[in-house]
Amino acid sequence: MMTADLALAMLINRTGESYQANPPLYMTYTEDTHISAPSLGRAQNINRSVSVRVADDFAVMQDLPAGTQRTGQAFPFAPYFDAFSGFSYSYYAGPKRVDINVHQGRLYFFPIPEPDPSVNVVVPYNSYWAASYAPDSTDAALHVLIDPTPRIQGLYPSEVVEDATTHLPAHVDYRATGGDDEVISFNYQVIQGYWVLAHCTFTATQHAIGMRFKTITDVTFSDIAFPSEPPDPRLAGTPTPSPGPT
Repeated sequence: MMTADLALAMLINRTGESYQANPPLYMTYTEDTHISAPSLGRAQNINRSVSVRVADDFAVMQDLPAGTQRTGQAFPFAPYFDAFSGFSYSYYAGPKRVDINVHQGRLYFFPIPEPDPSVNVVVPYNSYWAASYAPDSTDAALHVLIDPTPRIQGLYPSEVVEDATTHLPAHVDYRATGGDDEVISFNYQVIQGYWVLAHCTFTATQHAIGMRFKTITDVTFSDIAFPSEPPDPRLAGTPTPSPGPT
């Protein structure tokens, strides 16, 4: 049986190749976002109908049922999103405002050594993530638990579950180092051959006006479709180039 870090690297590479192979031109979907602060007894819903040009994440968003229409980056991000990337984000959900911005970064890719008949054992080593198999992990459906090494600061993927049918990730958790309680969870499904987000959550302790409270932001994507032509005239034209990650 191969080592957990090699199995994980192969899954990440396979995911990136699938993500880049044939991205959709446009997406339409309904987004239901529920933000709650249980200790404050407060909650807020943001529900929208969204049409997005995938190449540059330019979207036309309609607040439901009949609210404001706006254009710009899909809030908080479009469901065609690879969690295995150097994505950047900002997250604040407070009593009076909600700010969530997520930007796709450079996809992870791990060089895999070619088979060498003269080598008896290959032991790859990831100096940032210490991966191990979960008890229910199988060859058909990988389930990996990951601890950070001292070399990593900030977010890291802490758990990855593979779908046994598609052999793409069904679930990815990110956690933060340094005692931060922040957790981001991504749940995926395949629709019309595209690997897309069905649901994600952001959980973290927030600080505002002298208060300390935990917030939970729960986002569900539904009615996902992939039109071949612009679903809104404002999405026609050439996508705006986005700056490369630094």
